[in-house]
Amino acid sequence: MKIFVIILLFFISIKVDAQMLVSVYFKNNSYELNQKSKAKLDSLSQLKSNLTFRIFGNCDPSGNIELNKKLSENRANAVSEYLKNKIGSNIKLGNAVGLGIEKQINDNSTEELREKNRRVDIFIEKAFAKGEKISRKILPSFLSTKIAQMKVKDTFSLPDVNFIGGRHVWLPSGNSNLLRLLKILKENPSLEVELQGHICCDYDNFDGEDADLGTFNLSWTRANAIKEFLLKQGIESTRIKVSGLGHLNPVIYPEITESDRMKNRRVELVLLKK
Repeated sequence: MKIFVIILLFFISIKVDAQMLVSVYFKNNSYELNQKSKAKLDSLSQLKSNLTFRIFGNCDPSGNIELNKKLSENRANAVSEYLKNKIGSNIKLGNAVGLGIEKQINDNSTEELREKNRRVDIFIEKAFAKGEKISRKILPSFLSTKIAQMKVKDTFSLPDVNFIGGRHVWLPSGNSNLLRLLKILKENPSLEVELQGHICCDYDNFDGEDADLGTFNLSWTRANAIKEFLLKQGIESTRIKVSGLGHLNPVIYPEITESDRMKNRRVELVLLKK
């Protein structure tokens, strides 16, 4: 009961401005919800805004691919069925999708990491009136901020580094600023950074499909494309971490124009060490 009260108070107190992601976790080869997961889902059902929940089941890569696909579907359905009996009329349940092993968020090198992939992600989306959209505050540019003024864990933009829709190829307008990024990293060899990739538009899935690779991790492949560019220019791989955030944290949401969509096809940078 104490865990439920803490989680409930947390979710009631938050405001969903656009999107939010919440995950629940499962034992190996199981789709049974434990008490902690049920408490978290109970809390989500108490949110008061007009929202859509989209549900994505996942597995770690051990075992048969087909069985993992079915297991991920069972996990997604278990969460969806539980929420159906809890939510109010203000919350709409979208499709419950099983992704199998398509969305691995780590390398599964330890049991603790594999546990993180045995999960269901609940993507929470605010309902918008027709024509309504939000614009996030512009982040400071990593290229024009003095190193001395940067703080570890701060997030920075990479201006004009945007990508072709559905691909991990950046537009030619980003070339000069990527060379500036390279120069900063070479001149400051103690810097370590995380490149965070983003996508636009695909709200039926956590992440987008990379048309070049056929994989379902477009936000990650965009960030990794920049990492590969930097590695080829002599930057050590230990200095660069890569992650994909799917369509979370958009600059503009929902995207109405092509300009909106282009701004969300981006990579941002988090300072890890200076």
